[in-house]
Amino acid sequence: MGPPSGRRFVVGTAGHIDHGKTALVKALTGVDTDRWEEEKRRGITIDLGFAPLPLGEGVDASVVDVPGHEGFVRNMLAGATGIDVALLVIAADEGIMPQTEEHLAIVELLGVQRGIPVISKRDMVDAEWLELVRAEVADRLARSRVRWEPPIATSAVTGEGLDELRTALVRVAAELAERPTRDLFRLPIDRVFAVAGAGTVVTGSTWSGTVATGDAVRLLPLDREARVRSIEVHGRPAERAVPGRRTALALVGVDKQELARGHVAVTGVGWAATTVLDTAVELLPAVPKPIASRTRVRVHLGTAEVMARVVQVRSIGPGERGVARFMLEAPLVARGGDRFVLRSFSPVTTIGGGVVLDPFPPPRPGRVRQRRLSAGQAPVERLLAWVEEAGLAGIAARALPVRLGILPEEVTGVIAAAGKSLLSCDQVLVARGTVAAETSRLGELLEGYHRVHPLAPGMSLEELRSAVTPTPPEPVLELILDLGVRKRTFELAGGLARRPGWKPALDAATSDLGARLARRLDVARWQVPTVAELERELPGAPVLGLLMHLTREGGVEQVDQERFVSKAALDEFRRALEATLRELGAATPSQLKDRFGLTRKYLIPLLEWADRRGITRRLGDARTLARLTAGSGGP
Repeated sequence: MGPPSGRRFVVGTAGHIDHGKTALVKALTGVDTDRWEEEKRRGITIDLGFAPLPLGEGVDASVVDVPGHEGFVRNMLAGATGIDVALLVIAADEGIMPQTEEHLAIVELLGVQRGIPVISKRDMVDAEWLELVRAEVADRLARSRVRWEPPIATSAVTGEGLDELRTALVRVAAELAERPTRDLFRLPIDRVFAVAGAGTVVTGSTWSGTVATGDAVRLLPLDREARVRSIEVHGRPAERAVPGRRTALALVGVDKQELARGHVAVTGVGWAATTVLDTAVELLPAVPKPIASRTRVRVHLGTAEVMARVVQVRSIGPGERGVARFMLEAPLVARGGDRFVLRSFSPVTTIGGGVVLDPFPPPRPGRVRQRRLSAGQAPVERLLAWVEEAGLAGIAARALPVRLGILPEEVTGVIAAAGKSLLSCDQVLVARGTVAAETSRLGELLEGYHRVHPLAPGMSLEELRSAVTPTPPEPVLELILDLGVRKRTFELAGGLARRPGWKPALDAATSDLGARLARRLDVARWQVPTVAELERELPGAPVLGLLMHLTREGGVEQVDQERFVSKAALDEFRRALEATLRELGAATPSQLKDRFGLTRKYLIPLLEWADRRGITRRLGDARTLARLTAGSGGP
């Protein structure tokens, strides 16, 4: 059986301790959300409580009851994150209290759009006092950024005002923007327990997307995949989890001990735990001191609470806004656009909050990035800035729904809005200007190579590719090379790169040196000097380049890494070797060196050349003619 169809949303209570939040929830839903024995004994809510609230007309709410005691604000934050409508509960006999103000600030910092102020314990005051409290509440909430309904007076004892509150919830629900089901699935976990026959069960309010029985979810920051065995919504079996509902997932593939409040179940690509956040921060006006670099704070995001250091920030004073980076002391899961609350390290109190601008920022952004960051930036502006600072590494398009905080279906539109500023290659986005600049740089690099190596036909393609640093993804590297060829910045042929039209040529000086080298090799005949020996004979001359040029001209052949031989001398050696082996059938190097009057230093490189050319073939320590061996059935 699936969850009820129609409009679904999450309602969260807020307010001072002992102002009747739990009693109100019980009166509305019939569920006692104080589930711990200690809660019942002490008469206060310690941890989160949950209850379904069917409102008719296809409207279903999930109610999260949070603790009001200041000692359990961390639990309150775990439940308040992800609510759509806040019920700010204020006792008629006490009015607005300190914890009321803190809870109100938290609701505002978390970006809750709609709220209903509930004046509880109506039965404990007379009409005149009630009107004074109502006026106080209305005056205070008029300054709030949350859109509040008019205050509703209720009594959990007599039931007064409960129907009016239900009507207000239905009215507000009709105006809420529905959480998209086509988004990536995310469920911040607030409870973990084991159930016999079901295994490990996690619960939370589904923030976005859907997941079905049998699907796989990724558990972060554990980085473990698990299968959804079954789903329940407020104790009712469901085939699919949907946004705006309290959800329980029974998971296969993970133990209860491996998970905790603050972990997250997700689907789709791009998710990862992070230890660095770039954020837009605002401090509450009543905060006693500013936050500055190295300030230690508590970051509450989703159901997680993580200690962090503020870095790369100008001082942000009470009531001010600014951009800050948080170095987290433990990993958490964040998405672009997520709201969070900040609490001081000691004494522990709410000091502000903000929004995540980049959950995966580069390690050392410097001041340029800090100036570019802004809470009001459109996704395309952020994307362009990120791609530019990413350089040739680029940005993976598949990570954008998480990093930008947009729907997967919106990615194509955001990329298109960037226009010609971006290039896309195999789902990697790079700045057109970055690619063009690197292409031009490679052209200048080749220009310099030609000046230093005037006789070389070009730089090896592998050397050119390795000159692109830091090494970009392969699609980006291919894009750079392709653009260089299309713009005729360079040309690629035969494993070489060169400037268009480049041809190696000898000037007067090198032409004379080339002639001297050719004569030297002719005189050397089979007693072949090495490149190093020739360089010592002709100090300062581009010996290797000249030898390669003579090789391309056809007068010289390279026999190994260190030796070049006159083509005429090689032809003569081949004829002599073939004649000797036809006569002897097979000959060892010792026999051949006596025949040719050569030491092993000169003979062995020539014999190995003959082996590689298929002229000879080794039989043990001897050589024989390759074609004679093959014809006789030898090895």
